[in-house]
Amino acid sequence: MDDLTKELHSAHWRKSTLSGDDGSDCVEIANLSGNHRAIRDSKNPTGPALILTPTQWTAFLRHVKNNTVN
Repeated sequence: MDDLTKELHSAHWRKSTLSGDDGSDCVEIANLSGNHRAIRDSKNPTGPALILTPTQWTAFLRHVKNNTVN
């Protein structure tokens, strides 16, 4: 298990501000070392998490912002 994966166990997770009001469609994000980010489904906190590099995180945010319907 690599160091970033180990960090997931003690990471401080926060819900996305774009998550649904009823809590059913929540995405949680955690900051990891080296400016990496982790993303998981809040309904399954012990399930898998995506770990993104800083470049991947920037691309992910750009995609979400460009494709969000208000």
